[in-house]
Amino acid sequence: MGTTAHDDTAPAAPSPLASIVALGVLLALAFGTALLGVLSSPDTAGEYASLTRPGWAPPSWLFGPVWTALYAMIAFSGWLVWRRGRLRGLALALFAGQLVFNALWTPLFFGLGLRGTALVDIVVLLVTVTATITVFARASRTAALLLVPYWAWVGFATALNAAIWWLNRGS
Repeated sequence: MGTTAHDDTAPAAPSPLASIVALGVLLALAFGTALLGVLSSPDTAGEYASLTRPGWAPPSWLFGPVWTALYAMIAFSGWLVWRRGRLRGLALALFAGQLVFNALWTPLFFGLGLRGTALVDIVVLLVTVTATITVFARASRTAALLLVPYWAWVGFATALNAAIWWLNRGS
């Protein structure tokens, strides 16, 4: 048989409309994760201020802008992998999993005051983000790099969660 110009193993490029819809869905999923946290604990700033925090803890006003940028990067990263036809199987499971663990953290930490359980959740989140970066790198180096600031912030937040849990364990 002769060779053909069409490679059946390569996914077809998504249409512009499908691409826009996919980006919108991924943005909605990422920012929906944030919305779940806000709805579960509307006074996180007040509660954060009432906790004993380490001296290196950032001010509460910093979290909103940082998370806004991170959620946009998470969605765009997923979109880049989706455009390559690779946001399925393990990549999709990890992408969805990190959003679930992310969404659980605020209700655990603030809503229920379960700082130790939130610490376990955020450690699992950090591992899941690490795995997501690894899997996404196979599809798109840019997608993986877009998740590195998220990984760094979650690593920092893990240390902050641990410190706050330790400092407030008797209260």
